[in-house]
Amino acid sequence: MRYLVAVPVFNEQRHLPRVLKAISAYADDILIVDDGSTDGSGRILAAWPRIHVITHAENRGYGQSVIDALRFADWHGYDWVITIDCDEQHEPACIPQFLAATAGEADVISGSRYLRKFADDDPAPPDRRRINNTITLLLDQLFGLQLTDSFCGFKAHRVTAMRRLLLDEPGYAFPLQFWAECVRAGLTIRELAIPRIYRDRSRTFGGTLDDPAQRLRHYLEVLLRAMRRAESDGFAPAASSRCVCELSE
Repeated sequence: MRYLVAVPVFNEQRHLPRVLKAISAYADDILIVDDGSTDGSGRILAAWPRIHVITHAENRGYGQSVIDALRFADWHGYDWVITIDCDEQHEPACIPQFLAATAGEADVISGSRYLRKFADDDPAPPDRRRINNTITLLLDQLFGLQLTDSFCGFKAHRVTAMRRLLLDEPGYAFPLQFWAECVRAGLTIRELAIPRIYRDRSRTFGGTLDDPAQRLRHYLEVLLRAMRRAESDGFAPAASSRCVCELSE
């Protein structure tokens, strides 16, 4: 089983060396998608041996970075691609747990910071927790997904299953399209409990998305578009029972 660990990066020079060092302890194949960084991230990557790098000439968005990582994994014959953020909010030591979970039937193994409590869990910023709760409940009502964390970027994706998804949402609302597409394609989803880490609480989304009300509105608009596109292909939310969510204790 060949797996790739993919990391979206935008102006992460402060975290990048530590994240790369930590990931390299668990993975030989690492892909960095440099999403138009203007700090020193590019110089750090140039000096790091034996990693794959995709460089966007300009910032194209978190979702586009994930999409490009999934395509790269497919083009290069990987079986699984694990995405992990570069802000040190994900613990690379959890990678073996994701790998162990790939032995099951799941097509997507999604990290959850709320599935169970860890001793050192950090409190989530209130607006992020509130929006996550709102969207997670809505996805359950619409699709029957029993998720506990709909926005975690720490995931393992079965590459052959990803071919069935129509993904083109470039920004932070990418997870809304991703989940709708997983349901449309009938993929099997499993959640895996991971620690909740918020070391840098000053991080922002940028622009209007820093306003929680605007951010939630944008997420809902993207979800509605994804549902309309799925319905144009004959999919109805009532068919969502094809998507089984297995919760990991």
